[in-house]
Amino acid sequence: MATTDIATAEEIDRRVEAADTARRAKRSAAAKEVGELAQRRTALVEQLDEVERQLGEVLADASDVLDIDELARFTNIPAADLTAWLTPRKPPRATKKKRPAAITPSGAPSATKTATNGQAPVPPEPAVPRTDSADAPERVTAGVT
Repeated sequence: MATTDIATAEEIDRRVEAADTARRAKRSAAAKEVGELAQRRTALVEQLDEVERQLGEVLADASDVLDIDELARFTNIPAADLTAWLTPRKPPRATKKKRPAAITPSGAPSATKTATNGQAPVPPEPAVPRTDSADAPERVTAGVT
């Protein structure tokens, strides 16, 4: 290869910028499409939740004249689906927040657990080292000749 075939610094910059521009356009288009689809999905989930709520209301209102098995026979909708719409969905479980440690008058965290059932506080259990752990197996190397 002759030295005249090597790209100049300006040509390298132009090529890198052209490649980056194409990549940036693809990334931008992908991000926009994901954003739009996620918005559509959110709207559809909200619509589905509303339809399921309405189904539940209709099923509950009709329960005095029509039971689930009979309705399943009439509509060809599985009884399990009808029951799921009738039974309100459980709200998502809230995560428990960890309570801050009680502070003693000296400003240090309390070493005892606070009882919530009216009984005396329970002192913390001392850490006991494990004595039942097995020794790690010895490593054996194979002699290769």
